Amino acid sequence: MAPRAGQRGPWSPLPGLLLLAALSRPAAPCPFQCYCFGSPQLLLRCASGAELRQPPRDVPPDARNLTIVGANLTVLRAAAFAGGDEEAPDGVRLPFLTALRLTHNNIEVVEDGAFDGLPSLAALDLSHNPLRALGSRAFRGLPALRSLQLNHAMARGGPAMLDALDAALAPLAELRLLGLAGNSLSRLPPAALRLPRLEQLDARANALAGLGPDELRALERDGDPPLPRLLLADNPLGCGCGSRPLLAWLRNATERVPDARRLRCAAPRVLLDRPLLDLDEARLGCADDDANGRGEEADVASPELEASYVFFGLVLALIGLIFLMVLYLNRRGIQRWMRNLREACRDQMEGYHYRYEQDADPRRAPAPAAPAGSRATSPGSGL
Repeated sequence: MAPRAGQRGPWSPLPGLLLLAALSRPAAPCPFQCYCFGSPQLLLRCASGAELRQPPRDVPPDARNLTIVGANLTVLRAAAFAGGDEEAPDGVRLPFLTALRLTHNNIEVVEDGAFDGLPSLAALDLSHNPLRALGSRAFRGLPALRSLQLNHAMARGGPAMLDALDAALAPLAELRLLGLAGNSLSRLPPAALRLPRLEQLDARANALAGLGPDELRALERDGDPPLPRLLLADNPLGCGCGSRPLLAWLRNATERVPDARRLRCAAPRVLLDRPLLDLDEARLGCADDDANGRGEEADVASPELEASYVFFGLVLALIGLIFLMVLYLNRRGIQRWMRNLREACRDQMEGYHYRYEQDADPRRAPAPAAPAGSRATSPGSGL
C-alpha cells in the first residue's frame, strides 16, 4: 500500500550499510621495516640501517610521500620503485607518489630509468650519498619533477660525473629547484643553465673559481619565465681579470644572487678573503694578456698595501730629515771631534815613524858573536 502524503515510507538499512562498508574498507598494510604516519597514503618512512638493501616492494599504490634514510641501497636499478609488479598497468606501481627522499643511503650507482613508474613525482632528494656513477637517462620518465636535490652527493664521481649529470638533466623541462651544493664542481652543468623553468640553482661550497661569459649569457635567457636565482657562497673565487664579467653582472643583478655579499676572493694572495663586490674592476689584473674566460690571477697590490708602502716611505723620509737636522745642529762639535781625531792619528803615525828610524840605524845594530871554541888572548901573552 502506497504511503499517504506526509508519511514516511518503510526504512531500508541498505544505503547506510553501503556507506559504512565504503568507510570501513581496510587500508593497505604498512610495509615491513617502515613506519606509516597518519595512514599509508600520507607518509611512509623507512629507516632500518644496513638491513634494507633495496626499496620496499610492498609500498601501497596510493602512497604520496616516501622517505628512506640510513639504509644501504648502494645501487638503484632500473624501475627500482616499480616493484616488478606485473599487475601494475604500464609498469606504474606508485602513480600518486609526489615526494621521494633517499638521503644517507650509501647509494653509489643510479642506473638509467631508476625512477620509472613514478609519473607524479615532483620532489626527489638524493643528497648525502657517495654517488660514483649516474646514468645519462637516470631521470627519464619524470615529467612532473619540480625539485631535484643532489647536495653533497657527487664529489667522489670526478669529471665524468659532471658530464653524466649534464646529460641526465636535459629532459627535466619542468624543473624549478636544483641543489648542487658541496660537490666540488669546477663549472656549472650547461644543461642546468638551459632549463627553461629553473627558478633557483644552489651551487654553494663547490670549487668554482668564477663564471665565464658563456655561463653568464646562459643565465640571461629570454622569455616569460623569471630569471633563475643563483647561490654561490663558499666558492674559491679568483679575483683576476677573468672575474670582471662576473663582478659587472653581480652589480647589475644583485637580487639574482641572494648571497652576493658573502662572495670572497681566494686568489691572489693579496686579495685573500676580500669581498668581491668591494673590488674595483679596473684594479683586477691578469698574469698575461692571453688569460682565458675565467682569468689567470696576478698579484695585484690592494689599496691597503699601497697605502702601507706610502706610509713607510714617509716614515723613512722623516727619519732622514731628523738625522740631517741633528748633524747640522752639532756641526761645531763634529768639526772639533774630527780635528781631535786627525791629531790623534797624526801622533800615532809619528810614533810609528820614529820607531822605524830607530830600528833602521846601522850604528845600533848588535855586534856579531865570537865563534865557538876559539881561545881568548890577552895583550901580554907574547904571542
